[in-house]
Amino acid sequence: MVAKIVNLNWDTEKSFILSDKDGYEFPMKPKGVSASDLLPLALIGCASHDIVEILGKQKQDLRELQVSAESTQDDDPPWRFRKIHIHYKAVGKGIDAEKLRKAILISEEKYCSVYNTLKDAVEITHDSEVVEAE
Repeated sequence: MVAKIVNLNWDTEKSFILSDKDGYEFPMKPKGVSASDLLPLALIGCASHDIVEILGKQKQDLRELQVSAESTQDDDPPWRFRKIHIHYKAVGKGIDAEKLRKAILISEEKYCSVYNTLKDAVEITHDSEVVEAE
């Protein structure tokens, strides 16, 4: 098992600065991303990294991957996430839509730690499309 440490530093200017295990810093609201947006962002970031790697190994000519996540949360505190729907848009030359679908499933079932952590707590769905690059 691997242990990782991430950090948050708050100062009197009301700044919340997150930093990852490598020291990369990024701000949270009020001057950056909201804490609840970090969950779907982590999910699509994790999955997208896997998908790009898998499609690359399959010699797919991927030029761009655009991913969005639509989240549904409760209206009242603690605003629990109920559903996250992910849309994958792969742009490239001659990308096989079936290979894209399989890459998404491989990421979900085998590699993406965020997906595997959330899948029993939140309904996660996805769809995908392939767009031919000019």
